[in-house]
Amino acid sequence: MDMPLSRFADPARRWADTPTRTVSAAGTTFFYRQLGPATGVPVVLLNHWGANLDNFDPRIVDGFAASRPVFALDYRGVGASGGKAPLTVAEMATDTVATLRALGLDQVDLVGFSLGGFVAQDVALRALTLVRRLILAGTGPAGGIGIERVGAVSWPLILKGLLTFKDPKTYLFFTASEPSRRAAKAFLGRLRERTKDRDAPVGMGTFLRQLKAIKAWGRQTPQDLGRIASPVLVANGDRDLMVPSSNSADMARRLPNAELVLYEDAGHGGIFQCHEAFTRKALAFLDA
Repeated sequence: MDMPLSRFADPARRWADTPTRTVSAAGTTFFYRQLGPATGVPVVLLNHWGANLDNFDPRIVDGFAASRPVFALDYRGVGASGGKAPLTVAEMATDTVATLRALGLDQVDLVGFSLGGFVAQDVALRALTLVRRLILAGTGPAGGIGIERVGAVSWPLILKGLLTFKDPKTYLFFTASEPSRRAAKAFLGRLRERTKDRDAPVGMGTFLRQLKAIKAWGRQTPQDLGRIASPVLVANGDRDLMVPSSNSADMARRLPNAELVLYEDAGHGGIFQCHEAFTRKALAFLDA
């Protein structure tokens, strides 16, 4: 498919200076950013718990945008988007489908990280013809092992971040090894590259509502992933504490057309620690 997207396209623009735009869908206003060329199958990015538009890794986004139109979305109630954050992944998926339709996108390649991977699975199951290829990173299936305990695992590490004056993602996304901690510092530096037109911060109310949705996903009856016929790339670190890495292997077994990549000595943020290798692999997968 060669979809024209020339309305806002600017092939020379970087993620760090891409303007923020709005679209009306499902009864509210969603904030998003678009960059990359004017044609091609769009890559749509869905982000993690407590993340707004400024939490997408600039190197990964720019890597995709070098050859593909890229759309990065805020969920309802996240960042500057309107409404209250949904309490279920199903509602987030419904919003996502409505947003993509409002943007005029009838087929996409969907990339979901962590909570975004939950939403991406649900979107693929709800709109089978919408998703051409799917990348699920640092995530797990409905009813997956340990997912209902994301909060219990995360709160001590969040507190540790506060007590050590470090971004909690240092401990949540990366291992304790020296190479992984260096990667954490580099990743957090990349997130600060954008200095203007930054998204609104995510409030504690939204943070807690999303956690309820995550817990509900962990307790949900497993879905029939065999219905997703699209090719799927499953990626994670081999030492994910938040969404245990065993969930990635489980999804890869249950999906009929899946490939699994686990990065060594990497945690929940394995795709950020190994962003160069991940971007190469993801682009090769999307272009296959």
